[in-house]
Amino acid sequence: MAGVNFLAVGVTGAGAMGRGIAQIAAQAGSQVRVFDAVPGQAGQAVAAIRAQWDKLVDKGRLDPAQREAQAARLQAVDTLEGLAGCDLVVEAIVEDLAVKRQLLARLEAVVAPGAVLATNTSSLSVTALAAGLAHPQRFAGYHFFNPVPLMKVVEVIAGIRTDDSVCERLRGYARQMGHSAVQAQDTPGFIVNHAGRAYGTEALRIVSEGVADFATIDRILREQAGFRLGPFELMDLTGLDVSHPVMESIYRQYYEEPRYRPSVIAAQRVAAGVLGRKTGEGFYRYADGSAVTADEPPAPTVDALPPVWIPPRATRRPELLRLVHALGAQLESGSAPSAQALIVVAPLGFDVTTVAAVERLDATRTVGIDMMVDDAATKRRVLATNPATRPDFRDAAHALFARDGKAVSVIRDSGGFVTQRVLASIVNIAADMCQQRICTPADLETAVTLGLGYPQGPLAMGDLYGPTSVLEILFNLQTVYGDPRYRPSPWLRRRGALGLSLKHEEE
Repeated sequence: MAGVNFLAVGVTGAGAMGRGIAQIAAQAGSQVRVFDAVPGQAGQAVAAIRAQWDKLVDKGRLDPAQREAQAARLQAVDTLEGLAGCDLVVEAIVEDLAVKRQLLARLEAVVAPGAVLATNTSSLSVTALAAGLAHPQRFAGYHFFNPVPLMKVVEVIAGIRTDDSVCERLRGYARQMGHSAVQAQDTPGFIVNHAGRAYGTEALRIVSEGVADFATIDRILREQAGFRLGPFELMDLTGLDVSHPVMESIYRQYYEEPRYRPSVIAAQRVAAGVLGRKTGEGFYRYADGSAVTADEPPAPTVDALPPVWIPPRATRRPELLRLVHALGAQLESGSAPSAQALIVVAPLGFDVTTVAAVERLDATRTVGIDMMVDDAATKRRVLATNPATRPDFRDAAHALFARDGKAVSVIRDSGGFVTQRVLASIVNIAADMCQQRICTPADLETAVTLGLGYPQGPLAMGDLYGPTSVLEILFNLQTVYGDPRYRPSPWLRRRGALGLSLKHEEE
């Protein structure tokens, strides 16, 4: 087909990734040859792809003539020599450095001098894979996501010696296949797996501190922050045998950078074979493919709500006053609360205990609420008690903030709320990726929204909630925990100080 960037494409490895790459390459107009070291595997892959096209024809989503043309462009080959005429070969075999390097060396001896070699690796260094090649300048990373036809993003990764023209051709070909191409430096996790570190690892830290259980954290991040799946639902879907090794790999490759620290909770489940949906049990138990979860308890019933007092220096005080007024509570306006008042604070990054101690509030009557996200944009409110909060004031706060029917979660005290900690960590890691020049801000946003399905790109999240608010949360978390994992990125600090969008590209 005229205009196709690569006329003949080879795919080595006929598993799920190889099949997907072969399918979209044939659909783009290339002649595609599939090879697998296991006899018969390539033929089965070709048959499975053709069966997929048959289903699309039956549903009226693919023209029969187009199906025949695509099928004619797709064939299995029995030997590596069958890929000799290809001008692009994509390796999609097991994630093992030695095995991949051995295959690439054999491929280099088979293909023409001008052919491009690419790897679909998700975790190995492109530079390290190219180290044994005679012509590393024609080799690059070409990382697709599963399922390839539906996940419309591909990472193009240049090794240290990769020629720029190779990456340019691969980006153009990705567009011809209907995918968005993003360019990444050869760093651990590339873009998507690197940017995705905060979501699961911070949630695991939160549950390890006894702040809330798996289901509560998932509900909060779905219904308050707008994620499609909670982190524990997502890890169960992916499988901990996949997600935990990625956590460990990136942590090690970054020389134990605290931001990427894995969790013993996940490690124990992997050791026990409790991996998620595929084993019937992970963070949840599964019956007939669905997670088994306990019903959320209803909001408590109280005989009478106490008056509410909000400290004059409370964070987000105007928004909090409007919310409490809208819920029909009696507001106290004095400089100090009466002896009967419920005291409500809205910390950013700090725990309720710290706020009560610094403001000299009666901790037994003090409850915190997360006001980082605009209340009108959420389906759930989140409250936090402190160790001294009396049960009657906890129940009164729960009843008050559930008064209009909105769901309410009550969590234990910790530095920051669930959403604050997770969102601030996501934004901070993304900002640090921009600081390292791993990719452009625009490619980062594209890769994360298409590759991870977040409600916004991480930099857009930072702009939505305010870089200064994100910085305040991180600085306060550092104060509470004394942990370098909350160290703000210079990229974030500079843009917060100058009032710039986090998506702003430097000249």
